[in-house]
Amino acid sequence: MSSDYTLAYGTHATPEDGRCAMEWVSHLAGEPHSDEPAGVSPVLRALCIALNDGLDDEPRQRLRPYLARTIGTADDGLDCARAWMAMDWLIRVYTPAWLRLAGLRDSGDALAGLAPVIDESSLHGALGTLESARRGARSARLSAFASVGAVRPAAWASAVTAGLAGREVAWACAGAAAWAAARVAVGDLAGDRSGAGARAAAGDAAAIAVRQARRAGGTSRSGDREAAHATLAPTLEALTESAIGLLERMLPTETIAIPTSGAMLGMTG
Repeated sequence: MSSDYTLAYGTHATPEDGRCAMEWVSHLAGEPHSDEPAGVSPVLRALCIALNDGLDDEPRQRLRPYLARTIGTADDGLDCARAWMAMDWLIRVYTPAWLRLAGLRDSGDALAGLAPVIDESSLHGALGTLESARRGARSARLSAFASVGAVRPAAWASAVTAGLAGREVAWACAGAAAWAAARVAVGDLAGDRSGAGARAAAGDAAAIAVRQARRAGGTSRSGDREAAHATLAPTLEALTESAIGLLERMLPTETIAIPTSGAMLGMTG
């Protein structure tokens, strides 16, 4: 791809300041500069914006091959299905990955083994398993952090800070992106409970993983967010890969023709 085609973090007042994923889509579609191109599905837009801003500069560029395929999806009637795909991924892929990392394999396997979450009925059927996983992760986190607090309050405070950083890092990209996409069309109470449950269970599991790494001497005790990110990096990378795969499955299989300027930038389907 052309070296002058770079996805930048955030929104920009003018193209000269840079373009994020959706601002580039507006440009390719011949629309005014904006991160809300009229021809793009709201679900795809939410997913792309969250991934764009959640990824670091280099991995962010991996979104480029998919952008032209978002053009023309605004009224294709598939947004409800796309939102359910995002919710299903959040429950059956994202959350189990974190539970397994923390050693809570039974809970992770139970979620991954659920029937696909494709509508309100299947979501209600999944809620019990998700909430059980959430309670189990919370109990495990309390146990993991209680052992140090009884005898070393300062060490406990440091461990808790690192655990909180782990919770934040776990949600910051793929999880937040899937939830942003799901909530566009899955907005009832069960949907909100599911989003909150997935975030809490995954966050507690990530905190446990960070705590386990610190106890094993595998991370630095300075720079809590950096240390948490280093501990969680393999799972974060795997989930980023999976979330990009989710984006691809939501897209049309063929690219809509784009202007010469877009072709010059090397966009492909």
